[in-house]
Amino acid sequence: MVPTSRPVTTAVLVSGALLLTSCGGNSDQPSEPATSETRAAASSWEESRIVAENLDAPWSIAFYDGAALVSERDSARILELDGAGRAREVAIVDGVAPRGEGGLLGLAVHENYLYAYFTAEDDNRIERFPMSGTPGNLSLGSPEILLDGIPAGGTHNGGRIAFGPDGLLYATVGDAGNREAAQDMDSPSGKILRMTPEGDVPEGNPFPDSLVYSYGHRNPQGLAWAQDGTLYASEFGQNTWDELNVIESGGNYGWPEVEGIGDNDKYINPVQQWEPSEASPSGIAIRDDTLFMANLRGARMREIPLADTSQSVEHFTDEFGRLRDVTVAPDGSLWVMTNNTDGRGSPSPGDDRILRFGR
Repeated sequence: MVPTSRPVTTAVLVSGALLLTSCGGNSDQPSEPATSETRAAASSWEESRIVAENLDAPWSIAFYDGAALVSERDSARILELDGAGRAREVAIVDGVAPRGEGGLLGLAVHENYLYAYFTAEDDNRIERFPMSGTPGNLSLGSPEILLDGIPAGGTHNGGRIAFGPDGLLYATVGDAGNREAAQDMDSPSGKILRMTPEGDVPEGNPFPDSLVYSYGHRNPQGLAWAQDGTLYASEFGQNTWDELNVIESGGNYGWPEVEGIGDNDKYINPVQQWEPSEASPSGIAIRDDTLFMANLRGARMREIPLADTSQSVEHFTDEFGRLRDVTVAPDGSLWVMTNNTDGRGSPSPGDDRILRFGR
């Protein structure tokens, strides 16, 4: 289709006093439930500005050659943002069948391809599109299906995709409402998958001839790597605990037998947990030695020091509404995506937005 443009306002906001903290020690496997802690801070961040607004249920941000690409869950649009406050429609992804929490979800960029995870009529799938052009004039070629047949549902579709430091593609897959599938090694549901850029099983996966990298997940929606290669994932719980996990190859994270930190050595405990009313975590990002977590129902962002992952500081509580994603832009700033137009939020004029916070 012919790409179109529409105006998007760029403005300056006063930051909600996003504060920094320093912590010592390491508590990756706490023996008791970890709790959030809001503490005094040494310094504040710079002011924020609106990168884009009036987005329709945005879900993910990826960067290609410095240009920001955004997925909209329900419209199935991929938008390119520029620095002048304009959002340009690059494409509408064919075959997307949005319903409930499903639709066009995660994006990732690798070399000259854009990867997309989306809900189709009968399943979830991952496709990749060759990209051409330069920022301001990007276009997508014909799609190639890397993986289909992933069970889909009105809820718990997972949907985050990202390339790790090993050059492999990781994908979070929810249980799609079938709790037992998270422990079924013949099902991709309730798993974190790892594959080559072409969708094949890579060398070094923990289970023979399987894309499964870890299992026992309910609805993981965030992936990020620390500088030392450690993989972190955020996960929606049911009614008791949401989680931040350190992902180990072949690890079993317990769902549906365990939610949050349990007393069973068969399962890996989260490094921190929160009540769902204060969390419902989605996208995460790591900058330097700090992990940032966007929260939906909790309507806040958390800052978690990797030196002590049992601690966290809360920012923007109820200031911007539901937060779907956070990512580190090429210039080192943090981009935070709101998600108030997804049917579960209370949109304000201009929602949904992407906000930029400097260093």
